[in-house]
Amino acid sequence: MTAYEELSRKFKRLHALQEAAGLLSWDMSTVMPSGGAEARTEQLATLDVVCHEILTDASLDALFDQASAETKELSPWVQANLTEMRRRWLHATAVDSDLVEALSKACKRCEMIWREARPKADFAAVLPAMKEVLNLTRQEAAAKAERLDCSLYDALLDQYEPGGASAHIDTVFADLADFLPGFLDQAMAQQASRPVPLPLPGPFPREQQEALGRRMMAAVGFDFDHGRLDVSLHPFCGGVPDDVRITTRYDEDDFMTALMGVLHETGHAMYERGLPRDWRLQPVGEARGMAMHESQSLMVEMQACRSAEFVAFLAPIARETFGGEGAAWEAENLLRHYNKVEPGFIRVDADEVTYPAHVILRYRLEKALIAGEMELEALPEEWNRGMQDLLGITPPDDRLGCLQDIHWYDGAWGYFPTYTLGAMTAAQLFAAARQARPEIPEALGRGDFSPLMDWLKAHVHGQASSASGEAILERATGEPLNPEVFKAHLTARYLA
Repeated sequence: MTAYEELSRKFKRLHALQEAAGLLSWDMSTVMPSGGAEARTEQLATLDVVCHEILTDASLDALFDQASAETKELSPWVQANLTEMRRRWLHATAVDSDLVEALSKACKRCEMIWREARPKADFAAVLPAMKEVLNLTRQEAAAKAERLDCSLYDALLDQYEPGGASAHIDTVFADLADFLPGFLDQAMAQQASRPVPLPLPGPFPREQQEALGRRMMAAVGFDFDHGRLDVSLHPFCGGVPDDVRITTRYDEDDFMTALMGVLHETGHAMYERGLPRDWRLQPVGEARGMAMHESQSLMVEMQACRSAEFVAFLAPIARETFGGEGAAWEAENLLRHYNKVEPGFIRVDADEVTYPAHVILRYRLEKALIAGEMELEALPEEWNRGMQDLLGITPPDDRLGCLQDIHWYDGAWGYFPTYTLGAMTAAQLFAAARQARPEIPEALGRGDFSPLMDWLKAHVHGQASSASGEAILERATGEPLNPEVFKAHLTARYLA
């Protein structure tokens, strides 16, 4: 067995254990009884430690040196796989197993407290546990920053966006922060000149919403033999490529939010299902970072499923599902609902014009917290101030403010900027896909996603982690990330 083959064997075992941990986490967020929290925390912490021990095995250092010499003449995919292995090894060897275990347990405890504190708008209840998570996260960031020779924040960002740099994000987000307020005013003025959307009379029973969601998932191409749809407090996509788990949440007074949430997560699922089978359980066979992953969910939800063509397909099916009658169920009225622009408190419910402001706020706050430039006790106040500055609204309580997202409470620091980077990437990829395959809009009008998905499989899904996200984007579209494409998309949709 060559050094590279030995590394492949070790990483295959590692990946299988991580997949098992992912399914245990899905269970914890969906169907696990609350009394199982302590046992599940111990199980996941143990798996985290075992995975960390595999990555920090003393033999890996020499294996990497040997494999580097072996793979010089091998395929670019093999070389890319070795690069990804080494990147993960560097992250792991920067942190000792005691910190890994402590952070895993702290995050699981904090998440369970958050689940009770959020509906009560009780930030004080979760503050002590969150302090522990933040303190341990700072220790992790410091250890990794020293090993990777980067800032504390960039060391965390690299876990979600390999090679990402906050200096670049600062520039992109500053440009967006300058653009969005004026554009929001224009979009709302244009919206005010149009007919007000007619209300859609509910209630919309959960069973019917789920049926509609499943029908639309099937249209996108979701394979129910390799996945399922469930309910959780916070919608997400988990599982593994051959067993993708989607969750959503339902409101019987509003079917639109859950449906678009389902379609968003279906975009994530299609990316996972489209990853190359030949490289399963190897680092190079995984998705290329969370910005690219978010681009795929937003490709489906925002670019495709909020288009006039798709809504024309959706409208009669929704009317039939809920027994609707009258002009309120016409495609034009549904489109006005789906593309309505209005500042709101909840990120996951935000329209695509105001959504970047939610992300910019979180990015600024988490950078300040990691850097120690802000105390955690000040988070609610600073959150509310930021919402007022960016969107002109102030949350009435912390449930609608700093308690709304699971990310920080579950230890996902450095994740938030990938949402808006993903939105910009989605706009650029969709523009390129339509140029290459002009039949895409007409196909969406028939509920046929195959031309779009075929293009994405070739240019994104099938590329996995064989190159950087920037390289994959440039190959697919002919240029690196260009914020002007996103602005042009917003202008075409909201000011036309």
